Amino acid sequence: MNTVLVGAQWGDEGKGKVIDFLTEEADVVVRFQGGSNAGHTVVVGDKKYVLHLVPSGVLHDGKNCVIGNGVVMDPFDLVKEIEQVESWGFELKGRFRISERAQMVMQWHRALDRAEEAVRPDGQKIGTTGRGIGPAYAAKVGRYGMRVGDILRPDFLDLVRAQVEDANIKLKALGAHALDADEMVKLYAPMVQALMPYVTDTRVSTQRSPYCSRAPRRRCSTSTSERILSSRRPTPRQVVHVLEAAFRRAPSTV
Repeated sequence: MNTVLVGAQWGDEGKGKVIDFLTEEADVVVRFQGGSNAGHTVVVGDKKYVLHLVPSGVLHDGKNCVIGNGVVMDPFDLVKEIEQVESWGFELKGRFRISERAQMVMQWHRALDRAEEAVRPDGQKIGTTGRGIGPAYAAKVGRYGMRVGDILRPDFLDLVRAQVEDANIKLKALGAHALDADEMVKLYAPMVQALMPYVTDTRVSTQRSPYCSRAPRRRCSTSTSERILSSRRPTPRQVVHVLEAAFRRAPSTV
């Protein structure tokens, strides 16, 4: 069985508590949307774990975790988080995958985010975090963004250089400092090796997962903040029951 949990506000609805509760019965946890500005703080015993990109299902033994194609993620944020999770003693290899179609937030997206906000007049500023998530989504919609699968291309670093040069035209027009293309190439080269083992076509790997093809009792979960996808529509009473049960377990997740 699949289940869905959707936050109807702008975050901080307590989805993390519910996800941690439901993950115990799930086999696959897929984050399908959002950026690294999201996050869960999960408390297990006397230990606190803070996650932004890696699905919190990774804290449960035997759970397969996926970053789906709707996510826009900064590869450096993800590499740092992978290293952090492994330092906590959780093994990711073999149970963590990244969609080759997920969009990457690049350093020039951050620069453009800050530059565009700087030129907005007072009263029209949007209060961006400056993490580049807006420009990354704009690049995705405009079909010129960089996908995770691009790191598998032999000419990936040439693509980096070309996109830096294109972004510099916009940055100069906004009165901001241009980026050094050579430095960007040097910066991204080691990232390729760090993420390459996790990149795959998650549409195929998830659909063919033995967990997702078992009897209806098995569950695959997906999320923006990990939203769990359901083939059956739960009744309002069932939803209330799950929420009450999850919050009774506090402070396991906050």
